[in-house]
Amino acid sequence: MEGFTSNHAIIGISLIIILSFLFNNIAKKTNIPAVLMLIVLGVIVQYGLRFFNVADTLDFFPALEILGKVGLIMIVLEAALELKLEREKLIPILKSLAIAFIGLIVSTYAAALLLNFFIDGMSMMSAWLYATPLSILSSAIIIPSVSGLSELKKEFHVYESTFSDILGIMLFYFLKGELDPEGNSGIVGFGINFILTIIVSFVLSYAMILIFQKIKSQVKLFLLIAVLLLLYAIGKEVHMSSLIIILIFGLVIANMKLFFKGKIEHFLDYEKAKAIYHELHIITAETAFVVRTLFFVIFGITIVLSSLLSFKVTIISSLIMVSIYIIRLVLLRIFLGKDINPQVFIAPRGLITVLLFYTIPEEAIIPGFEPGILLFVIIGTSLIMTGGMILNSKKSNAVIPIPPIPEEDDSFDKKLENEHVEEQVLIIEEEEVDSLPNEETFLDEEEDMI
Repeated sequence: MEGFTSNHAIIGISLIIILSFLFNNIAKKTNIPAVLMLIVLGVIVQYGLRFFNVADTLDFFPALEILGKVGLIMIVLEAALELKLEREKLIPILKSLAIAFIGLIVSTYAAALLLNFFIDGMSMMSAWLYATPLSILSSAIIIPSVSGLSELKKEFHVYESTFSDILGIMLFYFLKGELDPEGNSGIVGFGINFILTIIVSFVLSYAMILIFQKIKSQVKLFLLIAVLLLLYAIGKEVHMSSLIIILIFGLVIANMKLFFKGKIEHFLDYEKAKAIYHELHIITAETAFVVRTLFFVIFGITIVLSSLLSFKVTIISSLIMVSIYIIRLVLLRIFLGKDINPQVFIAPRGLITVLLFYTIPEEAIIPGFEPGILLFVIIGTSLIMTGGMILNSKKSNAVIPIPPIPEEDDSFDKKLENEHVEEQVLIIEEEEVDSLPNEETFLDEEEDMI
């Protein structure tokens, strides 16, 4: 076979995107996450490349890292554009934030204890670093998967997974800095960095909206996305929490009436800015779909399936998953009450887990850590979510809603009763008329009297 050419790449990418579209439709009908199907597709492609002896000539890891970062930005932006900050939603947002934060910290601690116990040469600080990616919910999997749930549950999962992404990434880079003596600024430095990032994010968000509403060119949405990508990369270079820039921009443009009040309201052309928001929403969703598709397929190409056969990997991964769902069950019962189905099962790991794992610095890599743990947890949590969604769907279909019994309406009976009374009155009137003497009778009686 001739070497791998650009035409082969175009054909392969086109077929992958077409299949991903079909996978999304299958996912809606079966509740099987499209991500799992994409990973399986990647594994099939991996063995196909090996069959044609071209696997060794291709290096997918650089593409995996770039796609992961771009996909992360698109997914957070897409989620932020859907978040409506309204007064009646304040309590659900705070609950989602609390569950995401407490769940992240406690799950990371539990996973770190397990990794520290089972893996030789892993310190507790390194265990925290490795455990953080395993404790972050995957908004890339959750947001497309919960579209069939009620609006209240769907909003909860969008909020929770988005907060989990943001907080998890911040925790990871904080721990990464702690392991680097030169870049370690401590908790105080981290807090100052966080506050500074929020201030800069709001200033940039207002500036971008006011500037882009003045641009008359039809080709400006990818320019806006390019500016966001640039700000993210520059923020990373100066050690800022860059993902907050993306999140705050999405929140500001999605809730312009809330953020543009007072004197600055006069500078906003709401109709033009609203048109930018709607178009950006569409192109962000489309871009996120393509990037997410390519990322998980390439991830499937790069994984080593033999690592799943390790008994140690199975034990560690299984214990981590048990801790994840026990902690989640307790938190949901405390904050949400008894109606926690299927929320308790929706805790998949995915894109961010893989992305952060591949950004662990070389000096922090522990040789005894098996990458199979990562793959096992991703597949396991996705399958559990699938099972929970299917069971919930069957339960919902099995329950036939009984229409409420209408209150007794006696208006019909009253109508019949009134009609009956009217008939009786007519009969009496007719009898009275019949009993009155007619003209002939009166004349006969008069003659008799004469």
